[in-house]
Amino acid sequence: MKFDTYTTLSFGRRGRILEITMNRPATLNAVDEVMHEELARVFSDASNDADSDIVVLTGAGRAFSSGGDVVFFQKMIDEPASFEKTAREAKQIIFSLLDCEKPVIAKLNGHATGLGATIALFCDIVFAADSAKIGDPHVSVGLVAGDGGAVIWPQLIGYVRAKEYLMTGTLMTATQAAGMGLINHVVPLAELDARVGQFADTLAAGAIKAIKWTKLSVNIGLKQLASSIMDASLAYEAMSNVTADHQEAVNAFREKRKPVFLGR
Repeated sequence: MKFDTYTTLSFGRRGRILEITMNRPATLNAVDEVMHEELARVFSDASNDADSDIVVLTGAGRAFSSGGDVVFFQKMIDEPASFEKTAREAKQIIFSLLDCEKPVIAKLNGHATGLGATIALFCDIVFAADSAKIGDPHVSVGLVAGDGGAVIWPQLIGYVRAKEYLMTGTLMTATQAAGMGLINHVVPLAELDARVGQFADTLAAGAIKAIKWTKLSVNIGLKQLASSIMDASLAYEAMSNVTADHQEAVNAFREKRKPVFLGR
């Protein structure tokens, strides 16, 4: 991998395990325009990396990722045509995760929301600190959950619960998420690195080709679902991007107040 082509992601190696860190801690690893482009290619690069068999994805600082960056939101409002690139990259993020032949372990060191939650849930195994929360609050900022949430949440927790969480944007604790099957494991934050490292070592010591191809086999159904859903959900998100309610949510975030939605 050409690590020097990335500016918002950092990398580490331990044996055949590659760790990718979303590295904008001052913004709780909010995904800006640059990070979005880098996330659209990093999993393909990792899949082609000859020096690793396992990938661990985490965030720097206190959060895994807080989702979209407010400056990025405003640019897409001001330049609606730029959403075409964003939508294309959103699909690349999801499909490159599904196509990455190496197991990808999400290590939720803190909150994972919006796109951060979507990326975590499309990983193969999710470990979370007991202090972490997870949720998809797209609707809370006047957007459709178009970046993959509409695909993955119903598959993990069923349609009724998925619609409740996606239509309200409510966050849940890691313990709640594990209890309903949204994620795999919850551990104390102090033990998170060790537990993820132990699990990664177990996979790395296994019959890695069989493990990789099993992952790809399981993901066939998810790829079919993503293919049938994401174009429409991203189109709906593009429509919501130019609504007055979305602009109100961005304004309210900047002004540190609660948005007042008018349904337009």
